[in-house]
Amino acid sequence: MINHELDETDRGILNLLQENARIFHKDIAVKLHKSVNAIYTRIRQLEAEGYIQKYTVIVDHKKIGRGLIAYTQVQVKPHTQECLNAFQKEVVKLPEVMECSHMTGSFDFLLKIAIRDMDEYHKLLMNKLSKLQDVDNMQSFFVMAEAKRETAYQLI
Repeated sequence: MINHELDETDRGILNLLQENARIFHKDIAVKLHKSVNAIYTRIRQLEAEGYIQKYTVIVDHKKIGRGLIAYTQVQVKPHTQECLNAFQKEVVKLPEVMECSHMTGSFDFLLKIAIRDMDEYHKLLMNKLSKLQDVDNMQSFFVMAEAKRETAYQLI
């Protein structure tokens, strides 16, 4: 399906849903001065076209025992498509890995890892990450404090 260009109503819907995914269609309609049926149709279209990928809840990682966040850069060797794909396929299976991005620069991947503490990170590093095929070099950075953490993209 070909994606349509987002208009003001679509952007309004997406902004409201990113703020509160549980908002009722009726409330969106009131805020955007549209009918409930029009909002329902637009939301279904945004879902079908992949603008809305899923609905979720944001959990406080500290309250669930994942208080340490690490960003780990990983370099694999050799730099073949096969090795890069193999690493990515395996690393995304690790539940501690919250995000995995293939990057430009001196490292191939940037991982966002959420774990309980430094001991747990050490076990992850020694027992899982370092044992993945073709891992050449890793460098980790630990979050001391979060000044800003957004999940919503502001659509204007």
